[in-house]
Amino acid sequence: MNSTEDNSPDNLTGAFLRCDVMAADCPSRKVLQHLTSRWGMLILVALLPGTQRFSSLRRKIEGISERMLSQTLQTLEADGMIARHSMNTIPPHVEYNLTEVGAEAAVKIHDLVKFIEDSQTALLFAQQRVS
Repeated sequence: MNSTEDNSPDNLTGAFLRCDVMAADCPSRKVLQHLTSRWGMLILVALLPGTQRFSSLRRKIEGISERMLSQTLQTLEADGMIARHSMNTIPPHVEYNLTEVGAEAAVKIHDLVKFIEDSQTALLFAQQRVS
């Protein structure tokens, strides 16, 4: 990671960081790992249409446990990909939506997901030939 300014944690505000995902110590690797995890990708795509509640996301993403959904939402929030909005109601009401950068990432991930879905026949055929 290179910077035109001091990269200390106290001085990152306003700093222009140039990242290299191929560099072992680049912080972009962590974000890449979070975004490209199975659950991270599915959550981002599920949030593309708009704001969702936790229970709605859990129903939409088949196979995800409550614990994994909670952990992945927290990770994506910490990465700045999603925003969590807690309403002061009883019972508690929490909603999630994509941030600006999260929406941009979600669109790109959605394109990859769509490619995989559209190419499924060819991919399955290729897998059968190899095995």
